[in-house]
Amino acid sequence: MKYKRALLALIYTLGIIMLAFCNNAAAQEKGQKVRLAKIIIDSSQLENYKAALTEEIEASLRLERGVLTLYAVAEKENPTHITILEIYADEDAYKAHLQTPHFIKYKTGTKNMVKSLELVETIPLMPAMKIK
Repeated sequence: MKYKRALLALIYTLGIIMLAFCNNAAAQEKGQKVRLAKIIIDSSQLENYKAALTEEIEASLRLERGVLTLYAVAEKENPTHITILEIYADEDAYKAHLQTPHFIKYKTGTKNMVKSLELVETIPLMPAMKIK
C-alpha cells in the first residue's frame, strides 16, 4: 500500500511535469519572439534619446498589432544603460516592425546617440503569463 501511494505520487508528479513541458513547447511553436535590447547611450544625448524612444514605443504599440510589449527601463546607478523588453507575436511581426516608418525614424535618428547595442534572444520561462 505504501509503495502504491509513492508510485501514484510519482506518476502524478511526472504528469504535471509533462503538462508544463507541453505548454512550453506549444508556446514556442506559437512562435512569439521575446528578447532584450541592452543599449548604452552617450550621456550628452540621453534626453534626446529618451524622447525618440518614447515616440517610437508609443507608435509601435498603437499602430502595430504584432508588437505585444516594448518596455524600457534605465539602470538607477547608470541611467545611460537602458534595457528594453521586446515581445512580438512572431518573427513576421518583428520583421514588419523593422520596416515601419516610426522604427526607421527612431533607428536613423538615434544612431549617433547609441554607444553600444546588444540584442539578447530569450526563452520565456512562463510563456503563458500576461503582463497586466
